[in-house]
Amino acid sequence: MNIISEKYINPFTDFGFKKLFGTEVNKDLLMDFLNELIHGKGKITEVKYLNAEQLGRNEYDRKAVFDIYCESDTGEKFIVEMQKSKHNFFKDRSVFYASFPIREQAVQGNWDYQLKAVYTIGILDFVFNENRADGNYYHSDVKLMDTKKKTVFYDKLTFIYLEMPKFNKTIEQLETHFDKWMYVLKHLSKMQELPLKLQEKIFEKICHVAEIAKMNKAEIAEYENSLKVYRDWYSVLTTAKEEGRKEGRKEGREERKMEDKIEIALKMIKDGMSIDVVSKYTGLSIEQINCCK
Repeated sequence: MNIISEKYINPFTDFGFKKLFGTEVNKDLLMDFLNELIHGKGKITEVKYLNAEQLGRNEYDRKAVFDIYCESDTGEKFIVEMQKSKHNFFKDRSVFYASFPIREQAVQGNWDYQLKAVYTIGILDFVFNENRADGNYYHSDVKLMDTKKKTVFYDKLTFIYLEMPKFNKTIEQLETHFDKWMYVLKHLSKMQELPLKLQEKIFEKICHVAEIAKMNKAEIAEYENSLKVYRDWYSVLTTAKEEGRKEGRKEGREERKMEDKIEIALKMIKDGMSIDVVSKYTGLSIEQINCCK
């Protein structure tokens, strides 16, 4: 049964995100997006995709698998992640991920320790608890800071987070190119036509790339599977939240537990563990684990 009802792909699915940003033929989309995020810090004119699977120093070290990992023409490293669910140690994971592109710059022999900048970018389909009260704050740009001077101590390590649920500007309220990017990412799968205010070359290409009718049968099948996983994941979280309310527990308690289990399951799967082992140690059913994959 065809589960696709939209004209354009959903960028929050694994397939949709990587089709827009993770292919050589569409890397101009990635460059335009990154240039908006590092606005005022130089201009990226070329990117090279790097191996998204980062291994530890030996077989016992934990590895990391990024959604997108690339390098600019001037050597800066970019990790770009689409994160659907929050968990207790999300920030810790961001720092851990950033350690891989830092460490790989080490040079054997004589080396002065000079590093190229590293950016970790999270496009989040959730809201940080500490930012929840401020509905207008959805774009975090984090660096190492001197807490006494309130100045940047080190400007080559940057964490950028976009809390997509809090971006609520209408078409009429869009002012900057960054605003337009945020709007397109959030509303692409709901669009039927590109609004007049978004009729720029880069967004016209996004619609061309994202139009489902232009995809071949193999791509459609892959997208349907990715969309099912996304919808099942959303359903699991919604069900957990509703059950938690019915049982009179604090709002969101069951949702947080389920998110933690899903996050652990994803890590175990990425580390090559079997579904039976993942089920045993997380308490998730086989069906729920398959929804996480």
